[in-house]
Amino acid sequence: MKRFDFIVVGAGAAGAAVSWSLVSKGHSVLCVDRGPQMDPSLYPTTGLDWERRKRTEFNPVIAERQNRFDYPVDDSGSPIAVCNFNAVGGSTILYSGHFPRFHEVDFELRSREGLGTDWPVKYRDLATYFATNERMMGLSGLVGDPFYPQIEEALPPVPLGAAGARLAEAFNALGWHWWPSFSAILTRARDDRGACLNLGPCNTGCPQGAKASADNTYLREALRLGLTQVPEFAVSKVLVRDGKAYGVEGFDNAGERRVFEARSIVLAASAIGTPRILLNSRTAERPHGLGNSSGQVGRNLMIHPLGYVEGILDQRLDTDSGPQGCMLYSLQFHRTPGADHHLGYMMQALRGAGPVETALSALAKRKLRFGAAIYDDFDALYARQLMIAIICEDLPEADNRVERDDSRHDRFGDPGVKIHYALHANTRKMMIHGMSRARELMAAAGARRSWAYGPVRNTGWHLMGTARMGDDPHRSVVDAQGRVHDTENLYVADSSVFVSGSCVNPANTIQAVALLLADCMDEHVRSTLA
Repeated sequence: MKRFDFIVVGAGAAGAAVSWSLVSKGHSVLCVDRGPQMDPSLYPTTGLDWERRKRTEFNPVIAERQNRFDYPVDDSGSPIAVCNFNAVGGSTILYSGHFPRFHEVDFELRSREGLGTDWPVKYRDLATYFATNERMMGLSGLVGDPFYPQIEEALPPVPLGAAGARLAEAFNALGWHWWPSFSAILTRARDDRGACLNLGPCNTGCPQGAKASADNTYLREALRLGLTQVPEFAVSKVLVRDGKAYGVEGFDNAGERRVFEARSIVLAASAIGTPRILLNSRTAERPHGLGNSSGQVGRNLMIHPLGYVEGILDQRLDTDSGPQGCMLYSLQFHRTPGADHHLGYMMQALRGAGPVETALSALAKRKLRFGAAIYDDFDALYARQLMIAIICEDLPEADNRVERDDSRHDRFGDPGVKIHYALHANTRKMMIHGMSRARELMAAAGARRSWAYGPVRNTGWHLMGTARMGDDPHRSVVDAQGRVHDTENLYVADSSVFVSGSCVNPANTIQAVALLLADCMDEHVRSTLA
């Protein structure tokens, strides 16, 4: 059996970045993922039934999708459902590609605002990694946003379109900040990835390759450099001998139990999947799982609760055209002095839904009558919708957690997970504030009516914080280099290590942190061999 330098568990945003970084430094690396290799020519938007498939095998809600590559997730006790995707490329296959950075203050909440905990790393430690990641993924946007003065290079932004221009005028009328989205979407062709066609349903996979996903960026380059990749391998546990991790055990797609060995193990299986593996990796010395001597594994789950405000315009525009989640954003209320809540939120403009989703939404609102009136009712809504998502910053709470669920198992007999999550009172106030401001915006944009609702259940994309980093092994799971406190040669390098959640989409920061930690791993391994 070949023994690798590193095994990376998870081929999503973080795992792909770590794999590329380590293999580019000359290490032998095996990257495994429980999901399959994707074929972009088979993504839903290559067929007419794309909206049906978006609700079935490409449904982002894992508890609803439950295909053979998934494990059971019980999120029935949470107001927000867990969204992810098990595949080579992970959730980047289905994400919208909205790609801002966390801000300097996000890493120093305790020092600056007396809330939460400071990260053991700072923004300045990540600056070069953000720039590398944006080059690797292909960032589009407009440099010069005062909230992001550090971003100095980007392709032209995704076009705002007529609907975006209408919203921008409304922001201007109110005197509020707005900016074209920073997006991991090519607006000019590069290598073998085409430019964005403004097709729209990015959240079902991008056949054009314009949207950056982990498989068409980091993994493609890592494979060229010698990465060994094994899809459809479900890791059950990390193997430990004499306090040191030396391999992983799991099942291939045929259900055969297999073991892979390496000098170091890196978990990058998401803020749900990574604690699941740690909790399942029980030993006589670690009866509660690896990394869990502190009792912190699975705790401090952050999700980014979302409120939505939907406005109906007085005329049909192009709200059904272009990347759904990448139009413009506003950080006007990133902080709001005098408000009755701490921290803040981002307003993210979303384009309207497809025809089937529009019809189903109208039916749920009792705005769609059957009979001859159905066509007029549908026409009054389709391609006239604008939506503002209120992305609320979560405070880490120990009781918001992921725990092992021994009552439900995947097809290999391994336990699932149960989610415990309650909306923080501060978050609820923040969301109400944001939805009120968004309704003001819709009125300024000329919407003839609007609806506000939140938290929206099927929006738990931004999963963070379940194996957080810190200097104190009694209050954290990994150190500032990603090393698990109580187990040698075991690392975590995904959003599990996040100490705070900001109020912006985390993908760019997930990968920047992963690149930083990969450098730390390389330095540590080389120092021990010296």
